[in-house]
Amino acid sequence: MSSSKNIHHKRRINASYITSVISITLVLFSLGFLGLFVLHAKSFSDYIKENIGFEIIMKKDVKEADIVYLQKQLDLLPSIKSTEYITKEEATARLNSILGEDFTGFLNDDDNPLLPSIDVRFNSSWANNDSIIKIEAIVLENDGVKEVYYQQSVVNIINNNINKISLILLAFSILLLLIAIALINNTIRLSIYSKRFTIRTMQLVGATEGFIIRPFIIAGFIQGLISAIIAMGVIHLMIMAAHQNIPELSILTSKRMLIYLNAGIIMSGLIITGFSTLFAVDKYLRMKTDSMYG
Repeated sequence: MSSSKNIHHKRRINASYITSVISITLVLFSLGFLGLFVLHAKSFSDYIKENIGFEIIMKKDVKEADIVYLQKQLDLLPSIKSTEYITKEEATARLNSILGEDFTGFLNDDDNPLLPSIDVRFNSSWANNDSIIKIEAIVLENDGVKEVYYQQSVVNIINNNINKISLILLAFSILLLLIAIALINNTIRLSIYSKRFTIRTMQLVGATEGFIIRPFIIAGFIQGLISAIIAMGVIHLMIMAAHQNIPELSILTSKRMLIYLNAGIIMSGLIITGFSTLFAVDKYLRMKTDSMYG
């Protein structure tokens, strides 16, 4: 009879443990999925910003060596991601490709209205009007530069929209993080609740608070780690499936992003479960015996 009760008790403990792990896994998966979305949004934002730039139109009689020198000087600037020197012939070929016909067929080389240029792209942190204006002023000091062309209104619109979306994502992330902490905390508290009399028994036999808390904290960390690994596994399967169906997404996904995501999920699992376990055990350490029956 006693053996049957022990087996039943162990089954209840195991079921409670598995339920707790599943609950924490679901919460960490939701948190990780939001983190993945935020990281992809950041990559997409950087991708858009790094396609913002301007075109430096050179004067007609500027030597190619002077243009190449200017290009190399621009490449040394921390604000510049890339530059491309476009010769007059390349500009003509591109325009012919767009128009579908050779518009220069009846012109001499000297009559070609197109001028050589340098196409400049900025690093994402510099892709704003204030930074672009400063770099524009530096470029215009060069005697070989005729003008700098870029669409200031488009840059403003892109940056304003990105800032609005970032604020919305930040607010939503904070809200979901608070919900995740509350859900995991409740799950841990319910798990510790079933062991409240064990905690009181250990107190009665003279065990110190540190001795009582330590195994619960370790168990909480293990729960958090197992849940984090499962959540990461599911998210990585989703990423692989998404890349197979939408190959373009791979442009926005980097190894560094995945490392940050995995580290975030693991740290969230360990920190939230660790602190939740600590607070839950501490609550029952300080609770009166009569209150434990409530």
